[in-house]
Amino acid sequence: MTPDPVGPQTIALSLNPEVEQSRQLASEIGKLLEAGGRRARQGGLADPDFGAWLGSGEVDLLIALGGDGTMLKAGELGATNGIPVLGINLGRVGFLIEVARDNWRPALDRVLAGDYWLERRMRLTVDLERQGRRLEAGSALNEVVVGRGRTARPIRLQAEVDNRYLATYVADALICSSATGSTAYALAAGGPILPPEMRNLLLVPVAPHLSVDRAIVLAEGSAVRLELLSEEEADLSCDGQVRQALVVHDVIHIASSPQDALFVRLQDPSYFFHNLKTFMNQVHTQGGE
Repeated sequence: MTPDPVGPQTIALSLNPEVEQSRQLASEIGKLLEAGGRRARQGGLADPDFGAWLGSGEVDLLIALGGDGTMLKAGELGATNGIPVLGINLGRVGFLIEVARDNWRPALDRVLAGDYWLERRMRLTVDLERQGRRLEAGSALNEVVVGRGRTARPIRLQAEVDNRYLATYVADALICSSATGSTAYALAAGGPILPPEMRNLLLVPVAPHLSVDRAIVLAEGSAVRLELLSEEEADLSCDGQVRQALVVHDVIHIASSPQDALFVRLQDPSYFFHNLKTFMNQVHTQGGE
């Protein structure tokens, strides 16, 4: 890591307008930044005007105030616009987030002094094809999931990797995850943990029925094609948000995105395994997975 002798000058503060703690902290940080001669602006990640400003090319840093859900959204917006993201945790677990709520001031001082490094995290691109027509394009930082809808019946999916048949899954869902997502839904479904710098895709079936029942780590650069073979209700979701109801013979194409998410890090690069141990201990203490 080569320190930036100047540090970020124009800083966006993403907040949840409905959460008083978020608004208060954003206001406090904004005043501090402006007092130090920096330019700062606050806004919600769903605010079109705020999003347009992020795309203006003027912003050096996006500070996300919230939990891991906020970091996922901020990571997507930051990646699209080439802006690194610093997370300040206002949620519970905050596995993706760098800074604790009560430690934001010294952490921000280090960032403003250029004393940080950038971690690249691979994202996923998603294309939905129906009867030969492209319906929707999207992206995800954690995972893409094709899962059953409101019915209790499993779905059937044919999976191809790099245009070669892999398997036909009969399961409640199939997760296609990035390394970042390997500690999220994929982990809960029994998948392996991948270090964040890896650029492999991970396929994990959920409650498989007499079909492939193990997670598969694909080679870096692989592309996945999933075709829905059953007429049961099914949905396509990205990072937990339902994007589209699916019909039989819909095809989903998933690959690595050329635009990485950039996370501001202050800890030693080995932080991931320390945080993972802490996270797993929390899960064990709470008695769940």
